Amino acid sequence: MSDIPAQPSGLRRQAFLHRIITSCDRLDKVLVWACALATIGAGLVLTYSVLARYFLHISTDWQDEMAVFLLVGATFLSAPYVQSVRGHIAIEALEEFLPRKARRFRALVSDIVCLAFCGFFDWQCWLLLLEAIDDGRVTDSAWAPPLWIPYSLMTAGMTFLCLRFALQIVDAVLSRRKTPA
Repeated sequence: MSDIPAQPSGLRRQAFLHRIITSCDRLDKVLVWACALATIGAGLVLTYSVLARYFLHISTDWQDEMAVFLLVGATFLSAPYVQSVRGHIAIEALEEFLPRKARRFRALVSDIVCLAFCGFFDWQCWLLLLEAIDDGRVTDSAWAPPLWIPYSLMTAGMTFLCLRFALQIVDAVLSRRKTPA
């Protein structure tokens, strides 16, 4: 058979979790670069819009919506990366005074509450996306792009964010079990 000794199930779970987290980290980095490019693109689109209206006196119906779509995508798809580095806004005034166990407990409870909120928001995004696809909804402008585009960006970002919260919660629970605090 195999000369490799069997790993205890706890180690296999942690190795599997580590592979998933590593894969999500890689995806987050790709998404952050795409979000940076989308933000730059939105700036270029809006700059073109201003220049075209001022100097060329031409209509710029599509530019505002294009910029909004790019910024929606950049905002929602960068959220999982921000969470992975814990770069969100947090109250840190008491953080330094809390013992290590209390800090870990606070982070775990915070992640659970955030997952509950983001899970509800994600569910609503999915409903909105499916409704937009089923009804063939478009924006009210003359350009009239389909609304499933920004809704799919919102939904993907929130789904990845929920995955990130879930992974952080599982990691915190498993690491708490393996090391006595």
